[in-house]
Amino acid sequence: MAGEPTWVTLLADAVAAVCLLAGAFLALAAGVGMLRFPDVLARMHAVTKPQVLGLILVLTGVALRVRSWPVLAMLGLVVAFQLVTSPVAAHMVGRAAYRTGKVAPGDLEVDDMRRTLPDDGRPPGTGA
Repeated sequence: MAGEPTWVTLLADAVAAVCLLAGAFLALAAGVGMLRFPDVLARMHAVTKPQVLGLILVLTGVALRVRSWPVLAMLGLVVAFQLVTSPVAAHMVGRAAYRTGKVAPGDLEVDDMRRTLPDDGRPPGTGA
């Protein structure tokens, strides 16, 4: 920006580069975890946790690099929507995996979903 000392710009660019690299590494880790982990719950954890933090770091790096209020507002909305939708999507994937039998009962310490299913393991409301 005009009028800023050079060291402020250099510092912001250096922090932006670190954020971009860290975010890219976390996104890569999420992809590797998706391929390497054995079951649905572990894959779901690998996709949601580092992917969201990686995206936030990448957007922080972009915000530090661009330094424009309209861009910052848009990036803030992207972060907010990601923080709202990612846990909900992970929850729904976990429920679907449980209801379709993709989750081994031994993987769960506490099985709160068991009481919502009939004795034969079928989801409520499904026919014989």
